[in-house]
Amino acid sequence: MSKLPSWAQTIRFRLTLTYSAVLIALSALMLGGVYFALKAYLDPKPLSPIVVNKYYKDSSGTVHIKPGKTIEAAEISTIQSAVNFQTLEILRTYSVAGMGALFVVSLGTGWWLSGRALRPVRQITATAQEISATDLSRRIALDGPRDELRNLGDTVDDMLERLESAFVAQRQLVDDASHELRNPLAVIQANVDAVLAHDDTPSEDRAQATAIVTRAIQRMTRLVEDLLASARRSSPAFVDADVDLAAITGEAAEEYQLIAADRELHVVRRLSPGPIAAGDASALRRAVDNLLSNAVRLARGGSQLVLAVGSQSGWAWIAVRDEGPGIAADDADRVFDRFFRAGRPQPPATVPSTGQRRAGLGLAIVRQIAESHGGTVALHSELGIGSTFIIWLPDRALNDNIRRTPTPPTEDPLGPRR
Repeated sequence: MSKLPSWAQTIRFRLTLTYSAVLIALSALMLGGVYFALKAYLDPKPLSPIVVNKYYKDSSGTVHIKPGKTIEAAEISTIQSAVNFQTLEILRTYSVAGMGALFVVSLGTGWWLSGRALRPVRQITATAQEISATDLSRRIALDGPRDELRNLGDTVDDMLERLESAFVAQRQLVDDASHELRNPLAVIQANVDAVLAHDDTPSEDRAQATAIVTRAIQRMTRLVEDLLASARRSSPAFVDADVDLAAITGEAAEEYQLIAADRELHVVRRLSPGPIAAGDASALRRAVDNLLSNAVRLARGGSQLVLAVGSQSGWAWIAVRDEGPGIAADDADRVFDRFFRAGRPQPPATVPSTGQRRAGLGLAIVRQIAESHGGTVALHSELGIGSTFIIWLPDRALNDNIRRTPTPPTEDPLGPRR
């Protein structure tokens, strides 16, 4: 463990030392360069005096040396060199002292400047410390110039926005799933307590209660399967492969043939061979199953159910058309939300109402699967007439004469209803 105090281990302290060291190094280079340039130009040398005996002249002009008395003398050129030498010595002394004072001042200046530069980082840290897993509503919201720290703060805010949306969606999913599971569990518990737990219950009541419990269990099973399908597609552990859309759609039609027959639904297949999608075959089959299950449940008894596969503008499509209650235009986008419930439709008098449309997780998973395969899901619906759900996917079976449009076509590939 480091023995340095906490303030000496901060980035602010390291920036201050770096700033001061760079400033002193540059100052030393500049002053050193000036000093050595002057030294080379002036040729300074210390004074080298010579000793001269004092003398005097008598009245006759004869020079006599004063014994024991001398003076120091020097040539004029050496005196100039000595003055230059002394000046450079003073310059060096003041330069060293000035650099020491500059280092002290630079420490204070660097500490202040680094503090101002790191102020947004402290704001980011303080906000991050205040954020908890249950409250992601806080934002850093940095102001000032659009610099690197501002971009960092905005990036963190965007990340928090996505995390908050994900947590809200997760909490909503848990709440909705708990509610959806609680209802069939309550039905099962009520029937077990009231009917199946008593030995003297008439066989008719016991059979009715058994059927109710069976339907509740099937509803719970579908919900759990949808949750597992959603979690599986969100996982990156699967491997994409070429999927024959006509084949998986035909398999789904065969599986739902008997269920549709129980409601006297006439299933019409228009499975054009050829469209290929790259993806997870089981996930795409799940999407088709969800659409078929939804159509069979809501379609009017004795009506026609169309299941089709084709390709258009470089996009492969799977369409499921029913003659059910239809969906209002205001609910067309929200019908793919988890556990969405549309209001009771108001069909014409000739069409019996089927009550409230309950989307559950099925249509939400259809959209998730389509979007995870690079496609989308579309809806064409009329109240009292029926709905057509289309899964659009990039078609891998393209030839050189067909170019894929940037987005799937907006029209119904099955055409208008007759």
